[in-house]
Amino acid sequence: MNFTAIVVKEEDMYVAKCAEIGTVSQGKTIEEAVENLKEATGLYLEEFPIKQKNKAILTTFEVASVARA
Repeated sequence: MNFTAIVVKEEDMYVAKCAEIGTVSQGKTIEEAVENLKEATGLYLEEFPIKQKNKAILTTFEVASVARA
């Protein structure tokens, strides 16, 4: 099965989240965060198997900047 990983840097760690399942993990590198996410997602799916996988739609959007006084 293929899933989507969203990775963001938070201070000195990378946090990876599986968009379809909602599992989250972290690592010191992007590769480590994604590898840890693979493991966490696999363990989750062993306990809570999915019957039908919905495809994630990845898009971006813009929010107008807020003026500060």
